Amino acid sequence: MRSYQKLRTAVPQLVVSQEEDEEDAAAPMPTGRSKLAPWWVGSGLLVTAVLLSAITVWVLRQVSGGWHGPAPPSQCYLVPESHRYDCYPERRVVVTQELCESRGCCFIETPPAAGGKQGVPWCFYPPDFPSYALQSLNHTALGMEGLLVRREKAYYPQDIQTLRMDVELQTDTRLHIKITDAAKPRYEVPLEVPRAMKRAENPIYSLEFSRDPFGVLLRRRETGTVLLNTTVAPLIFADQFLQISTTLPSRFLYGLGEHRSTLLHSLDWNTLTLWARDVPPMESFNLYGAHPFYLLMEEDGNAHGVFLLNSNAMEVALQPAPGLTWRTIGGVLDFYIFLGPDPNMVIQQYQEVIGFPAMPPLWALGFHLCRWGYGSSNETWQTVRAMRNFQIPQDAQWNDIDYMDGYRDFTFDPQKFASLPSLVEDLHKHGQHYVMILDPGISSTSPHGSYQPFDEGLRRGLFMNTTQGQPLIGQVWPGYTAFPDFSNTDTRQWWLENLQRFHAHVPFDGLWIDMNEPSNFMDGSAEGCPPGELDSPPYTPAVLGDSLSAKTVCASAKQNASVHYNLHNLYGLMEAEATASALIQIRGKRPFVISRSTFPSQGRYSGHWLGDNQSQWKDMYYSIPGILSFSLFGIPLVGADICGFSGSTSEELCTRWMQLGAFYPFARNHNSQNEKAQDPTVFSPAARTAMKDVLLTRYSLLPFLYTLFHRAHLQGETVARPLFFEFPWDVATYGLDRQFLWGQSLLVTPVLEPGADSVTGYFPRGVWYDFYTGSSVNSSGETLKLLAPLEHLNLHLREGSILPTQKPGTTSMAGQGNPLRLIVALSPRATAWGDLFWDDGESLDTFERGSYSYLVFNATENIFTSNVLHASAEATYVTIDTLSIYGVQEPPSKVLLNGQEKSFSYLDNQVLTVSSLSLSLRQGFSLQWL
Repeated sequence: MRSYQKLRTAVPQLVVSQEEDEEDAAAPMPTGRSKLAPWWVGSGLLVTAVLLSAITVWVLRQVSGGWHGPAPPSQCYLVPESHRYDCYPERRVVVTQELCESRGCCFIETPPAAGGKQGVPWCFYPPDFPSYALQSLNHTALGMEGLLVRREKAYYPQDIQTLRMDVELQTDTRLHIKITDAAKPRYEVPLEVPRAMKRAENPIYSLEFSRDPFGVLLRRRETGTVLLNTTVAPLIFADQFLQISTTLPSRFLYGLGEHRSTLLHSLDWNTLTLWARDVPPMESFNLYGAHPFYLLMEEDGNAHGVFLLNSNAMEVALQPAPGLTWRTIGGVLDFYIFLGPDPNMVIQQYQEVIGFPAMPPLWALGFHLCRWGYGSSNETWQTVRAMRNFQIPQDAQWNDIDYMDGYRDFTFDPQKFASLPSLVEDLHKHGQHYVMILDPGISSTSPHGSYQPFDEGLRRGLFMNTTQGQPLIGQVWPGYTAFPDFSNTDTRQWWLENLQRFHAHVPFDGLWIDMNEPSNFMDGSAEGCPPGELDSPPYTPAVLGDSLSAKTVCASAKQNASVHYNLHNLYGLMEAEATASALIQIRGKRPFVISRSTFPSQGRYSGHWLGDNQSQWKDMYYSIPGILSFSLFGIPLVGADICGFSGSTSEELCTRWMQLGAFYPFARNHNSQNEKAQDPTVFSPAARTAMKDVLLTRYSLLPFLYTLFHRAHLQGETVARPLFFEFPWDVATYGLDRQFLWGQSLLVTPVLEPGADSVTGYFPRGVWYDFYTGSSVNSSGETLKLLAPLEHLNLHLREGSILPTQKPGTTSMAGQGNPLRLIVALSPRATAWGDLFWDDGESLDTFERGSYSYLVFNATENIFTSNVLHASAEATYVTIDTLSIYGVQEPPSKVLLNGQEKSFSYLDNQVLTVSSLSLSLRQGFSLQWL
């Protein structure tokens, strides 16, 4: 028995791929068997006696030629509980010893986990369970190509005996490994991904393979840390059950959405299911979107990420080894591994594959207001007027499904919403925007000739069909409905045409696409789902409802690109792409789309809100890990329903939630019908003022927020950011999800509990400045108690940063020409840096066309400089009026602006302010304090 070694003439069983001569690596691998007892690789946990015992078992197996009965107990008891990889993951099955041993696995009962949670699996793989062997490995221009062969059938039907593995060393920090059927093509996700043109020259990773059992060992070169070790459990690749497991180098794992959970996932026997589902957010269930990507912080502060490009129903089982198992029921195993080495770089590398997010229009970053239950366009209008009367910032007014005539898309109620066109016209006159909801379900019950969207869709064959070739009929808000097939390009044209016709009557500015998992009020269809392997697969992941068709359409439904079994998780993505494209063609400006269901790459087309939450304090807390997770997924335009959707809020809860929500990248207050209103105008003067003030703070920060979105669009940086992204060496930040950053610089510490007048927050090592006053605290990396009366949200600036702010208006358009104030937060070395991106806020591709301004700000050695790297006409109309410098240690004797003396003020808390600058944004300048 051997551990991992490089391929040598005398050791043919193991190969280290990219470090071998091509001639050696191209030679076919011998067919002899060599098993690893892999769970102890690198762990040093088992004593010599255990090792000798395992070797004995291994030798017996080689003599016997394969184990076809129960695993010997001597093997089973050697496997530590934390390293037991589940051999019988089926739910709703009482796993008996007989069932377990029929699969050739170990069966050991352990005490059940507390609270009915998952615990140590009773049925798990022995160390020599049959797997694939690496029969050959050949070098290619981009990496390697291998052939994997299984000699003993797996226990799921239609297992594939011969697999092809393609390995591409795409960049120095990105590795691509794809495993698929060697004999015939299989479904693959129709997502555009970059093609590598040459092999990486200096990869920061090393890749090794175990021959028998086949396995991958991926290391970080600099540290030797093992990032992946897939020999810990057998690879299984059947037609409808694909499974691969790996150890993890730490317990600090994030991502794998969409779920309601803490930001840092528990590895305590935690299974996360990915299958888009319409269900109000709750712990332990699969929610609206599917994101098979994780980010992992290593023990030394390095980070890496893994993306499985697969859209089938899937679950990811986490265990305390630490270890992880991917299980999916279709497609291929198509992995991208990103080596960082810091978390910001991992997310940027991930988005280099899935695509960088779109640049939103500026108005999208303002405050949005909505509710289901306005009842009429006049009542909607009254709310808008009340907001204006109190001069509360608002950029967009929305309507939920109650604007529709009979809940049918592309209609509005001719009685209750007769004045809707006039309302939209009034919004536009005031520099505001209108967003409406659309559901994908198209009413199928209107008399022929009375509802064009259905008639045309039916005539052109644009709906999802049953296995019999007829439109699949489900039930949503309008009653019986058909579902557009957005995988068909003709459907996208039909969608555009319907939107164009409606826009001619109601000139909407953005679209809210809901119910696009797709949601269905019945399971499958009005006729149920047919028997067969698609609707009743051999293995069903742990989906809510225990069926793939639970509250959605049949998995066997036919679509243009494939069956719904493969495309279900892509439905929201495909609708978002069609919707964004239609908005561009209709308005000729940047599209604004908010979608409920999402999949990797969706940030290119839409933002996301976290769904139908409740007006509860815990829901407010869970929104923070929610928005931070979607920052990891490349969808920075994300928020939750402020004050909660379901249930009635309280004044205190809504005030605190408005304070937090003002710092969601996407900020919308929304609630349900039959609940009391919760827009800022309905509360007491004190609460209303607190809400107004925090929105004005947001609007003052729009130049900074807009610049963060530019950086996200250009190079995949995050907007809302976990603290550990900026402080990866500080393990105390790894589990923080009650605070977050905007970019590198602005720390948000909200109150998340009732009855509080203070809040505790963690401040990583360094100087932090109160955003409002400039007073500083020098933290050694500690938790501090902060005063937090109901009217106050704690915001702090990180040392070394420069934030562009602006005198706020009540809309983004009203404030766009207002003067700027630059806030400089000096480091102890008296340095700082910041930048500003500025354009007209709505035109398409301004950066790509050069129609923008970009400024870089620096402070060093008591000199502040503004450098204009690119300028456009829009910058002509904006001035920099004020410079506030936090952390000036000594009172200056004088201040020079471009060499000319300038008046200033200096406060005891070491804040230097220079006002009345009146400098054009196009004009570079320097300011010195002496």
